[in-house]
Amino acid sequence: MIDELKKMKKERGYSNKKLSELSGVPVGTIQKIFSGETESPRYKTLQLLRIALICGEDVYELHDSAPARNVEMDDPEQTCSESEPEKIMEPEPKRKKIGDKTMEDYIALPEGTRVELIDGYFYDMAAPTTIHQAIGDALSYLFRDYIRTNGGSCVPFTAPTDVQLDCDDKTMVQPDVLVVCDRSKITRPRIVGAPDLVVEVVSPSNTSMDVLIKMLKYRNAGVREYWVIFPDEKMVMVYDFTKSDLPEEYTFEDKVPVAIWDGKCEVDFRKVYEEIAFMYEAE
Repeated sequence: MIDELKKMKKERGYSNKKLSELSGVPVGTIQKIFSGETESPRYKTLQLLRIALICGEDVYELHDSAPARNVEMDDPEQTCSESEPEKIMEPEPKRKKIGDKTMEDYIALPEGTRVELIDGYFYDMAAPTTIHQAIGDALSYLFRDYIRTNGGSCVPFTAPTDVQLDCDDKTMVQPDVLVVCDRSKITRPRIVGAPDLVVEVVSPSNTSMDVLIKMLKYRNAGVREYWVIFPDEKMVMVYDFTKSDLPEEYTFEDKVPVAIWDGKCEVDFRKVYEEIAFMYEAE
């Protein structure tokens, strides 16, 4: 991953100081990682750097997000027995007031308009590519098959399914795939409240939206598990918010366990990719 981070850092043209401002990782730690002085950096540190490099200045454009919080990060050169974990701060976003758009405005939009309503602001949604759609369909099928085989109250949905995430009139999102286990949240028009599992398949135009804005919204609303899939990089970031605010990272070579089902359900991304690999060659 370090080689990938070096390449992204060069492409962005960021200094170590700038990357420290965006990620919250101390400058000295960044210098040691990129110089090779630290041979095995902590996973959490690399994740913070990666998110900052993916989203760039958009880190500072989140609106109404949670305040900056302390995140524990071990010093890469010390063990827990040698010192207490170092405390770093997540980058604090520029805060905006809640927008004036409501569910009434959302419902009044012309049929077929692709937007999401988040904290009173409309966000345009790009039309999904064939790869995007195929990945979402594959996951929905696998989740539905697991539920049918094992029973339980959970119900899977795919976009466009409206989710009134905060149970207010300021936010309505349409996740690519979602699983709801509390059936009282399922109404005829929409889901009201936080799903248990949400999956978003990233396109280049919505990276910062899925990685940062929606991640914070889902976490704060009570979503238990959040997957962000990067088709071009063939990578999956999995947040299990019941255990950590930082993700685990997988590739399309891995089997990814579903935390809401205690890992008893796994998605074999090698098989998912084999079925759609030809699409990567299409114009």
